Formats: sequence, C-alpha cells, structure tokens
Amino acid sequence: MDTRIHIVAPGRTCLFGDHQDYLGLPVIACAINRYIFLKATPNEYGVFRIQMEDIDSKRVIPISQEFKTLEPRDYFGSALRVLKREGCVPVQGYDVEITGNIPINSGNSSSSAVLLAWIYFLVEAFGLDRPVTKEFLAELGYRAEILEHKEPGGMMDHFSIGVGGVLHIKTNPPFECQPIGSQLQGMVTGVSGVPKETVGLLARVKGNALKSIQRVTDKFPDFIIQKATISDLKKYTSILPMELVPYFEAAIENHDITQKALLEFQKPNLNLPEIGKLMTAHHTILKDKLKITVPKIDAMIDAALQQGAYGAKIVGSGGGGSIVVLTEPGTEGKIVEALLSVGTKEAYPIQVDAGLRIPNSTHFKI
Repeated sequence: MDTRIHIVAPGRTCLFGDHQDYLGLPVIACAINRYIFLKATPNEYGVFRIQMEDIDSKRVIPISQEFKTLEPRDYFGSALRVLKREGCVPVQGYDVEITGNIPINSGNSSSSAVLLAWIYFLVEAFGLDRPVTKEFLAELGYRAEILEHKEPGGMMDHFSIGVGGVLHIKTNPPFECQPIGSQLQGMVTGVSGVPKETVGLLARVKGNALKSIQRVTDKFPDFIIQKATISDLKKYTSILPMELVPYFEAAIENHDITQKALLEFQKPNLNLPEIGKLMTAHHTILKDKLKITVPKIDAMIDAALQQGAYGAKIVGSGGGGSIVVLTEPGTEGKIVEALLSVGTKEAYPIQVDAGLRIPNSTHFKI
C-alpha cells in the first residue's frame, strides 16, 4: 500500500474586490494554474521534517508540539493548533517536501497555497470525524492564517484556492461562496519583481476604511455598507475628515464595480471587453484613492492597455507584487512581450484552475 500523500494547491488571482473582503463586501476571484506541490512520506521519528527547497528552508516539528504560543506568520503551527481543536491529532511522523511555481511575495497567494496544502495533508493523514469539503478546508485555512494570527486580511485567498473556478465570495454573514464559471479566457499575469507590502499596507488601508465606516455608522445608525450606493456618497462623506474620505469612497465605488462585474459573469456569454473595462476602473480606484501601487506596477498596466488589452489591475494587497490582464484570447503573447519590454520580472498566460486537490483523486468533483 502506498502511504505517501500528494497535494496540489493552486495560486489565485483577484479579479474584483481587492481590499473589500475584510469589510464584509463581496469579491470575485479565481484559482490559477500555478501551483504548490506537497509530497509527504511517513517516517519513524515522531516529527514532521519539512523541506522547502525553493526558499532553502528546513524545519522539524515534533508531532506532539502544542503551539501554546505562535511565532508571527507560523502557519504550520497555527494549522496544527486549529486542526487539533477539530480532533485531527498527529500520530505519525512524515517527511514533507514542498515545492512550487507560484511567484513568492507577488500577490498570487503562495503562502496561503502552502498553508492549504499543509492542512489538506494533515486531514488526509490523520482524519477528521466529519465530512470534509473544499469549503471546510478553506475555512480551516482562514482560521489558521487570519484568526489565529490576528492578521488584517480576509477569506478571499483561502476560498479561491480551496474551492477553485471563478467564485463570487460573499464575505459578510451569512457567508456564501458561489461558483460563477470556469471558462474565463485571455488572462495574463505580470510579476513586477517589487515585493508586495502585505501587513503594513493592509493595516493602513483596512484601519482607515473601518474607521471611516464607523464614523458614518455612529452618525447614521441604520447605515449598512453592503446596501450603500454611489448616490449616497455625498451624504456620508460630508461628515468625514478629509483624510478618511478616499477610503470610504473606495469601499463604496469598488463594491459597485464588483456588483456590475457579477452581472457580467452571470450572462451565458462573457463580454470580455466589458469585464476588462470594469477591471481597469477597479484598478484606478486602488491606485488613486487607496494608493497601493508603485511606479513599476503603473508602467506594466499602461503597457498592457497600450497593446490593446481589455483591462488590467493590480492583484492583492499592493505595494508591489503582480497584475492580472484580460485580453482577447489568442493575443496573450503580445501582452507578455509588452510587459517584459517595461522590465516586468515575469509574464505568462494563466488559466482558471480547479482548486485544492489530491492528484487523480475522486475526493472532490473537479
């Protein structure tokens, strides 16, 4: 009997809704065909020996380790802590090899993909006394990364990677994760080579957005951000200090764009030029109001649009990282060349992926 365990976890790209999920606003995102690969083989030493050659990292974790305290961003430890509460208790050591081709620190969620691969491996190795779905694995990832570490992000990464396809994720209670297709074509990723600034930038944008929303709620107790419209902006922004106005406006305007994009994705035939136009509008707000771009990202966006791309936007928390471009299917090569011509570190076509899985497994329908 083969006791080895193999897990594949894709990266993700955000199409609509950056800096929205932690406000309880919906996002549209998809898993993409860049991957983290986890291979685990049982050992007799009572430890997890984790090797990540891509970043020249090795770690040994005793299977009995409690993790009563966590080091910052120790997702291996936080996942073990979360899973032990669920009754998934390690009783066997494993040698774990983790490799991948998701660009690191680029906004395509390489760290969340590693986390979800690790969680799925633990569940496969040691079991859970409950049905295991892609959605539940994604929830475990969100709890391990965001809640255990009290980080400022949301749930977009974990559900995009875990569930796969193109998703509309409703992030305010009651939570909903709705597949809206997998046939989106004509996407290109451009990796700037400028490391993204996740924690500090997220803290600034999230903190100011939440502060602005709280100011409005204090003045208008019946205010519900999910129901606010652009026509309401003047009424609400008139009570805000000037430094908070852009954050409030961005929340409402980007929510409006995401709602319009959802209508497009629900049509039987995708209007790629219209979806691209909405992507660029979303990016403009991220750039001008939330100020999360850098000159390299701006040059990449301009290069793609000048070559006829339907739309383009920064991906993820910002401060660097990558962009996603939507172009006419068949013209991806032209966009790749345009991006490389302005000093982009990497550029390549991407496709929608089916999500977290065991290769050739029937655990989940893919």
